[in-house]
Amino acid sequence: MNSSMTFDRRELDELRARFPEVVAFDKGRRNRNILIGLGVVAYVIFCLWAFEITWERLTGGLDKMAIVIRQMVTWKDFWTWDFSGIALGLAQTLGMAFLGTLVASLVALPLGFLAARNVVGFSPLRHLVRRFLDVFRGVDQLIWALVYVRAVGLGPLAGVLAIMTSDTGILGKLYSEAVENIDKKQVEGVKATGAAPLALYRFGALPQVIPVFLAQSLYFFESNTRSATILGIVGAGGIGMQLSERMRVQYWDQACFIIILILIMVGVIDWLSGKLRMHFIGKRDL
Repeated sequence: MNSSMTFDRRELDELRARFPEVVAFDKGRRNRNILIGLGVVAYVIFCLWAFEITWERLTGGLDKMAIVIRQMVTWKDFWTWDFSGIALGLAQTLGMAFLGTLVASLVALPLGFLAARNVVGFSPLRHLVRRFLDVFRGVDQLIWALVYVRAVGLGPLAGVLAIMTSDTGILGKLYSEAVENIDKKQVEGVKATGAAPLALYRFGALPQVIPVFLAQSLYFFESNTRSATILGIVGAGGIGMQLSERMRVQYWDQACFIIILILIMVGVIDWLSGKLRMHFIGKRDL
């Protein structure tokens, strides 16, 4: 056993002598990994210090959280709650998500083609459209909601505009990437018939990407159902406003009931959206 270990070490030493650059690279990579690990640990320690995260604060927060949870599961005067207002808030949230996603999809459709490299050969126009989409998706949806609440006032309209603005930028980017990955042979086949440029993309490109567009829009619809709840907290209407009002006055039992309804609504929308997505991309065996 000792002889084999000696042989292995001798062979390893010979390899190191023959390929010193490999040994140096391995040592350099190991040193970089150590430095990265030390940097991560140092940053974690800095965050703990900067955020004043202490054991006393954590344990104290858990005690207060236990009180809130106990109040959430103890429902008082259930039949006196404002069920009509809660139902209206759920309907507004669903409408905000649907209308905002629909308008964003319609606006992003032509913008996605204009931002595609294989559709618009004039690079200044293409880059202008892409930067336009970058502005829309570069600002968070919550920020757009605050802007529109200031512009059009409180209510679902601000939420619809916020969802529409943010999703236009994201969907436009996704649509352009889908258009850039189309099969060129189908477009060339339509071009061989002498079709006009508009008909070329109408019959050569659009049929290939429509299922992708629909699947992406449906995914964003289910995602916006959740986002619309958060937008309501900043004044954009919907069930989020109902939830924030009850949390503000510490009606934790009603807040718990609203959260359960939100989870049910999101779950149903996710299920329906998944069924429709699978239908549009051709998978029907669900």
